[in-house]
Amino acid sequence: MEIFKPEIRTVSITRYIQPFREGGSLPALVDADDGFSYVIKFRGAGQGKKALVAELIGGELARIVKLRMPELVFAELDESFARTEPDEEIQDLLKFSVGQNLGVHFLNGAVTFDANVDKISSEEASKIVWLDALLMNVDRTVKNTNMLIWHKELWLIDHGASLYFHHSWDNWEEQALKPFVQIKDHVLLPFADAVQEVNDEYAPLFSDENLINILNSIPDEWLQEEGRDISAQEARLVYLEFLKRRIANSSLFIKQIENERKNRL
Repeated sequence: MEIFKPEIRTVSITRYIQPFREGGSLPALVDADDGFSYVIKFRGAGQGKKALVAELIGGELARIVKLRMPELVFAELDESFARTEPDEEIQDLLKFSVGQNLGVHFLNGAVTFDANVDKISSEEASKIVWLDALLMNVDRTVKNTNMLIWHKELWLIDHGASLYFHHSWDNWEEQALKPFVQIKDHVLLPFADAVQEVNDEYAPLFSDENLINILNSIPDEWLQEEGRDISAQEARLVYLEFLKRRIANSSLFIKQIENERKNRL
C-alpha cells in the first residue's frame, strides 16, 4: 500500500491584498515570499485554530483519494501587518493571528462550480460525497459548493466546517458512530451513485500510518486549547480514533447517502 506523507511548506506573508467578505471568518488574499498568492485562513478568526485543523486533515485526505486540492502551506504572519491595517475589524483579526496560519494556493481565474452547467463523473462525485460524509462536512451545498472549476477541472476548497465534533469534545465517540443526515443537502448527491465502490477502493488507503502522518503534520499549537487539559499528542489520538471509527463503520453513512439519494431522485 502506498504510504502518504504530507509535505507542507512554510511561507511568510509579505503583502495583505484584500479580505474575502463572503464568510464571517474573513479569509484574505495575500502574497508570500515564495512569489505566489494564497488565500489565508486565520487562526484568530471565528472558529479559530479548529477550522485550520479541519482544513488540513480534510485537504490531505482528499489527496489520498486523488481529488484535486490546491497546495496547503503554513503561512507566517508578522505583527507589523496589524499595526498598519486601517480597518479595525481586520486589524483585530490580524493581531490575534500573528504566527502560523494556513494558506491555500490561490487559483487565479477559477470560477465557482455550478452543478447545472459543469459536468462531473459518477466516480468523482461519489468520492467527494463519500469523503464529506466521513468527515461530516456540512458545507458543500448548492448555496456554497466550496468547489472551483480551474482549467476545466474541479478543485476542492474549504474543509474548515468538517469534523465538527471537535467543537464539543465530550461526545466524540457518539459522533463517530452517527450517520450524516446533512448529506441530504450535498450539491453532488444526485451524481454520487458509486459510493460503495469508492469505499471499497479507498477506505483501505486510510491506514493508521497514513492517518498518523497527516495528524503529525498539524502544528502542536493548533491542537492546544485554553481550558482543555489535554496535550497536542492526546488531541491527535482523539482525531485518529474518530477517523478510524468512522471508516470502520462507513456502512452507516453509506446507507444514509443511498437513502437520501432515493429521496432526491
